[in-house]
Amino acid sequence: MNEIAHLSERIAAFCDTTRVPGYVAGVYRNGEQHVLAHGVANAGTGAPMREDTGFLFGSITKVMTTMLVLRQVERGTVDLDAPVVSYLPQFALTTPGAAGRIRVHHLLTHTSGIDADLFFPAGCGPGALRTYLDGLARQCGTLFEPGEHVSYSNGGMMVAGRLLEVVTGTPYAELLRRELFEPAGMTDACTSAAEAILRGTAVGHFADPATGEVRRTGMFTLPDTWAPAGGTAIGTVGDLLALGRQHLTPGVLSAASTALMRTVSHDMGTPNVPPVGMGWLLMRFGDTTVMTMSGASPGGVAVLAVAPELDLVFAAYGNDPRALALHDELLPALVPGPLHLAPVPPAPAAPDLARYAGTYRSDQLRIEVSVVDGELEERITYEPADAVQEATFTGFAGGPFTVPPLRYTQIGDGLFAPAGMPPGELGLTSRQYLVSYHGRGASMHRCSGGRMTRRVTPERG
Repeated sequence: MNEIAHLSERIAAFCDTTRVPGYVAGVYRNGEQHVLAHGVANAGTGAPMREDTGFLFGSITKVMTTMLVLRQVERGTVDLDAPVVSYLPQFALTTPGAAGRIRVHHLLTHTSGIDADLFFPAGCGPGALRTYLDGLARQCGTLFEPGEHVSYSNGGMMVAGRLLEVVTGTPYAELLRRELFEPAGMTDACTSAAEAILRGTAVGHFADPATGEVRRTGMFTLPDTWAPAGGTAIGTVGDLLALGRQHLTPGVLSAASTALMRTVSHDMGTPNVPPVGMGWLLMRFGDTTVMTMSGASPGGVAVLAVAPELDLVFAAYGNDPRALALHDELLPALVPGPLHLAPVPPAPAAPDLARYAGTYRSDQLRIEVSVVDGELEERITYEPADAVQEATFTGFAGGPFTVPPLRYTQIGDGLFAPAGMPPGELGLTSRQYLVSYHGRGASMHRCSGGRMTRRVTPERG
């Protein structure tokens, strides 16, 4: 198959050029399935990356959590339009009254506004998600009103996971195994490092930006408190292909539920944020809708993409964050037609850059935006809430979080690109580097990488 030979060549060339240690990818199309592996799963031991090597799914777990909620919807035990507090009376946030306004569907569509993207409370075992909810009530507020914007939400999925536990009376890990792994045929999937160690499993790596030398991560999984958003689920490319096939021919879910997951629920109308379905991000390549979700883990990145119109599933994992660029190259090669992004709004003739200047905040991040030499300059600072938060986040990121000052040039109304980015070069990866602004004055929000921060200082005039 020429398609598979091309993928194999590109994987080998990319890894050899970048020194990404290992990569594994799988394609299912029209009843045929192929899995390719290259390099090593662990640079420290030299263990090879194999077709059946396991790895952390990361945020692809969000698709699984959504499917578990929809199974309960089908059984009549959960209503997507009901307030979350009707199932979780203990759900609270520091913003007065905010928790009561969040509906179940907001949790699954990244529209809840919960400000908890970097909230990493310690906790393990069956009580971990109860611990997470307790921490939310003490520390985390909201970024916006439910349904007002899209902001990629780890916190929303953790709340959904705890809701599942309360409704079913079953710990999340057991529910995932019983209600999804087993019926979907995800035979090698598990939810803990203790299980993963019994089989070949890849670990992440980080490259030194100065030398290019690759070092193995010091952290494997995130705490159990992050399980429903992507902290602990582990499996193979074959498992992800099995999961994706559930969205080609419904099995675990009904046809109505799988259709709901791939229906646009919110579209920001800006090229740096894809439309969202339920659990999935939705992209258009030519006339084809592709459901996608990537999953970062400490030193690794996975991807799952499903195109029902083409009877296609693509899944891959690279044990170095730079492998995201290869994911973004291989997917378009499998799907005909150009990537459609929201149009860039015309830039004003006399731009007022001062309206964007100010301080923006989200959970433990501060962004100072100023006008310098006719461009916007951003200074991003990580402000950990405590030592546990800092240790978890820096372990996940591979070291201290430091970002040099960044300059941005206006390319559209409320839309900015990194200074020096060639005009017109917007694709899967490059669109993530755009920054958009939404609203005015005290209600101004900044969006980057699909994540919102809100202005906390008055507009500068």
